[in-house]
Amino acid sequence: MRQLLEIEDLRVEFAGKGLTFAAVSEVSLKLDRGRTLGLVGESGSGKTVTSLAVMRLIPSPPGRVAAGRIWFDGRDLVPLSDQEFSGIRGQEISMVFQEPMTSLNPVFTTGDQVAEVYRIHLKLGKKEAFERAIGMLEKVGIPDPARRAREYPHQMSGGMRQRVLIAIALACRPKLLIADEPTTALDVTVQAQILNLMEQLRDEMGTALLLITHDLGVVAQSADDVAVMYAGKIVEQAACLPLFEAPWHPYTAGLLHSRPVLGRRSGRRHLDTIPGTVPDPKHPLPGCSFEPRCPRRKPICAEQMPPLEEKAPGRLARCWVEP
Repeated sequence: MRQLLEIEDLRVEFAGKGLTFAAVSEVSLKLDRGRTLGLVGESGSGKTVTSLAVMRLIPSPPGRVAAGRIWFDGRDLVPLSDQEFSGIRGQEISMVFQEPMTSLNPVFTTGDQVAEVYRIHLKLGKKEAFERAIGMLEKVGIPDPARRAREYPHQMSGGMRQRVLIAIALACRPKLLIADEPTTALDVTVQAQILNLMEQLRDEMGTALLLITHDLGVVAQSADDVAVMYAGKIVEQAACLPLFEAPWHPYTAGLLHSRPVLGRRSGRRHLDTIPGTVPDPKHPLPGCSFEPRCPRRKPICAEQMPPLEEKAPGRLARCWVEP
């Protein structure tokens, strides 16, 4: 079976002060082995919440998976107990979190933090686990890994700390790697190195990659397929090249048009923007969430939420207006 991850109608709710609202709703995704799916959208669109639901890291309370199924390698992860899932998290599914400085423990050496994965999941002794950690640090491109393994996170640059996080995530050769904004706050050169590293390790290990980002340049460089999220829902999904060449959903088109273009040949004097703001999830709209900001809206858009439909082979969109 080539398909590794399938999310079906996922709904994640949060409760507080007498109010319950959905941060993610009707999210369905598919990811094949050895491929990269780019999950893109503005901040607050539900990308990270979706990934945390897969990792069983939604804080409860106040959050919970209220509906849906998360199929991983033929198993439904939702009904598993915490003990059953602990054998999957870190070993079969791993995650690279957004901030390398806050994700690493400042009081332990980087080598100890990589070695911990081997001690917990592979039951290795302390010495053997540390030696494996040095090898993994070398694999992710850290120079002089034996010395660096005995250093603390604050002694490393942001790019090297990000490599340590990738080493921790890939230590047990997981089937699925979730990378949540893995290049945030890194300069362009280091960003390219990190992306190339993840692609190389993905191809070498056969790992599927769920790449979460708001940077369309990162998606264009690394993703095979793209899913666009807006206000907690998937609004478009397609292979990377067709989506960039001809976006179907107005929100996707707005994101692409808002990218800065260098040179006078672009013909633009000002940076395009999407007017308005993302709706408050605590007060959902009756129709399409993008309707107040959409330049192509029709009366039905304010009245009914469009379903996510296959408009053409391999092209899904949630929109009443034909492209």
